[in-house]
Amino acid sequence: MNIAIVEDDNTAATVISGFIDRYSKENSVELYAKRYETADKFLEDTESRYSVVLFDVKMPGTSGMDAAFEFRKRDKTASVLFITSMTQMAQKGYEVDAVGYLIKPVGYYDFSLKLKKALEVYTFNEKRNVTITIPGGLCRISMNKLIYVEIANHRLRYHLVDDVIEMSGALSHAEEELSSYGMLRCNSCYLVNPEFIRSVKGNDLWIGNEVLRISRPKRQKFLEQLAEWYAGRGGV
Repeated sequence: MNIAIVEDDNTAATVISGFIDRYSKENSVELYAKRYETADKFLEDTESRYSVVLFDVKMPGTSGMDAAFEFRKRDKTASVLFITSMTQMAQKGYEVDAVGYLIKPVGYYDFSLKLKKALEVYTFNEKRNVTITIPGGLCRISMNKLIYVEIANHRLRYHLVDDVIEMSGALSHAEEELSSYGMLRCNSCYLVNPEFIRSVKGNDLWIGNEVLRISRPKRQKFLEQLAEWYAGRGGV
């Protein structure tokens, strides 16, 4: 798995790189680290894919925190860790779904615990990872965070746990891409993830914090598919 180190301080970057090598050897896992001296250089690299990205919060130019927000626009599955001496930044980090923080000076024990968690989170997301086309490029999202997809005014909206991604497209095309992940059509306007369905009452579908309508023509087939989905999960 690939790990990005976004750190302007050479000494700190060398320490983190050494920690990654040590963790790789102690846990018999292949990890490859690449260091970026600035957040801007990291953001310019749109071709590389990472399992974990470590951002130094305070850097010249674009800060690590701002870079994380930009990074999340194109990748919703990679794990994010922050390196900082400012513990008050922790709350803001939750907005980019950060796995955790490493407080300077970083020690190996804390680093190994946080990296282990970051790799586990990434592995969990990667199993249900899908890439969608967005204006200006691609975005990786995890099905574990996708609540539903809707179409309105010829625009697709992917409603995630922590974001809404909008683009042009057809719901039928989204259905082709996502049906193998268990997404179900309950309406000509909605494609829903059964993982987030709370209840069905009449033609009302309670999903996440919202209520969507089940169309009468699609109701029977939708309920049959939903029952099959539940049966496939052992009725959970």
